[in-house]
Amino acid sequence: MLADSNGFSQATGLNWGSLPLPDAPLFGTDGIRGKVGELLTAPLALQVGFWAGHVLRSVAAASGPVIIGQDSRNSSSMLAMALSAGLTAAGLEVWNLGLCPTPGVAHLTRASVAIGGIMISASHNPPEDNGIKFFGADGSKLSLALQEQIEAALRGKLRQIDLKVTRHGQHHYRPELVQDYVAAVQEPLLAIKGRALPLNGLRVVLDLAWGAAAHVAPAAFQALGAEVICLHDYPDGDRINVNCGSTHLALLKSAVKAHQADLGFGFDGDADRVLAVDNQGRVVDGDYILYLWGKHLQQRGQLPGNVIVATVMSNLGFERAWEELGGRLIRAAVGDQYVHAEMVKLGAVLGGEQSGHILCRHFGVTGDGLMTALHLSTLIQDSGQSLAALVDQSFQTYPQLLRNVRVENRDRRLNWQDCEPLKQAIAAAEAAMGNQGRVLVRASGTEPVIRVMVEAATEEMVIDWTNQLVAMVEQYLAD
Repeated sequence: MLADSNGFSQATGLNWGSLPLPDAPLFGTDGIRGKVGELLTAPLALQVGFWAGHVLRSVAAASGPVIIGQDSRNSSSMLAMALSAGLTAAGLEVWNLGLCPTPGVAHLTRASVAIGGIMISASHNPPEDNGIKFFGADGSKLSLALQEQIEAALRGKLRQIDLKVTRHGQHHYRPELVQDYVAAVQEPLLAIKGRALPLNGLRVVLDLAWGAAAHVAPAAFQALGAEVICLHDYPDGDRINVNCGSTHLALLKSAVKAHQADLGFGFDGDADRVLAVDNQGRVVDGDYILYLWGKHLQQRGQLPGNVIVATVMSNLGFERAWEELGGRLIRAAVGDQYVHAEMVKLGAVLGGEQSGHILCRHFGVTGDGLMTALHLSTLIQDSGQSLAALVDQSFQTYPQLLRNVRVENRDRRLNWQDCEPLKQAIAAAEAAMGNQGRVLVRASGTEPVIRVMVEAATEEMVIDWTNQLVAMVEQYLAD
């Protein structure tokens, strides 16, 4: 049968009418994301829940619940309730975790009988935004094919889906399950050290960004023996990510030096990414984290093929230093789902992004800021050196500059490749730099911006070409 809004009304007894949907795809690189009250509304979330429930049930090996978690945004509870209403209307059971890091939803989905998971968060975006991220029963990001089915159903274009509901759906509040996730993150580190606490003697500053890690991260570090100093450490929907967390590290850097801490970690709003700060107040990004963790695993024979999967954003200095250690750096498109897909394809166990999404398949199935921070801290303790010393011994980055140009028009933003003057400017930059640099221009999948990145052997070259390319975007694409 044809799945459309009439089918929804008949199946649920509700009639929301047709929802205005943009012509561009709803799903970006990390689920459905947008401004609450514009793209993201309760009626849309209800229908997303309903159609997602039917799609997930159609591919499930057995019956099971759908797990929902959320960050601290003021709109997250509203969207959670609307999604739950749609899922229960589709005859499914819902386990609502409440406040929970994104990787917690992924882990609990995989570790339970759930047929899927949903996280309500806009990650590092400002408080007025939100998003809906989906996970399959195995805990990995929902496949593109199933995302396309959900979107097709929302647009009344999905055929051959059974809307028959044989039982009433139920909603259960299950916040206690979050502790199962925290225990699973801690367990491998306790196993390594036996009964000893692996972080004894470590002083660490945590910037929790008023978000999903506010409760779990301090407790996890303290349970492993660390002395913890916290910033922005309770859930606050008005201030999540505002001048704090992984995208605004100034306060963390100051706190690490003021408290003479060994290091600091800045999480984003849903705690699937993390960046570090060493004891000198220097930022340690995802490239350095991958290098240090990769070297650690390589020395223990735990890195198949000596392969790390990074993205097109990773620095050339990182790539060349890793090659000097006999490793291979494979680049994927930006987005942890693309990194994960490439890791699965190659059988790689370590990958991630410069922005702090780090995936280690020895210990998890998705980017996990808490897991990354705990493992990096343990690595430092085991080495007997400071994070600053380890960074100094690793590699020097090539000068790199990333500029975001706001382009509100979604279609113009996603189809920037159609802009001939910009394409010609990129070609000119690449020809001028040769093998001494590279250019990357892309539309963000999570924000209304076009990202312009230039990397080259000299800072002058980087600044010059970045300014020229940004000017072209502003002239021909920005509003």
